[in-house]
Amino acid sequence: MDTPAHRNNYTPAQHALDVLAENTEDAAALDTLAGSHVLVPVPDDATDAEAADPTMVTLPVIEHPGGAPVVPVFTSEPEMAHLLPYVSRYRLVPLGALASQWPTDEGLALTIDAASEHGLTLSSEGVRTLLARPQG
Repeated sequence: MDTPAHRNNYTPAQHALDVLAENTEDAAALDTLAGSHVLVPVPDDATDAEAADPTMVTLPVIEHPGGAPVVPVFTSEPEMAHLLPYVSRYRLVPLGALASQWPTDEGLALTIDAASEHGLTLSSEGVRTLLARPQG
């Protein structure tokens, strides 16, 4: 959809995802994506104290029968609402910082804007290798 309203809401992270769909090795797009903030849904079973603690992020893990578990994150509220309309709480997290602390469980993937044309899914190793940035 290419409407004026859509272009106004088009984020640098979404642009980076579009670039990466064409060229998965584009370093500038990876840097832009890693420098972006993403919305991480707060799992329903997280307590209010966990949801409010700025030092802790509880990853929402979606299990697919026969597939690897995946953590969904989003570049905007509309992207999140499109796939997970029932989510009422989320955390805004720097993607590079999240990636630098990504669990070493090799089976845990990350998907960014899964339901969109520019969605991207990375393996655990891909998250740490392509998106992790030093915290500072």
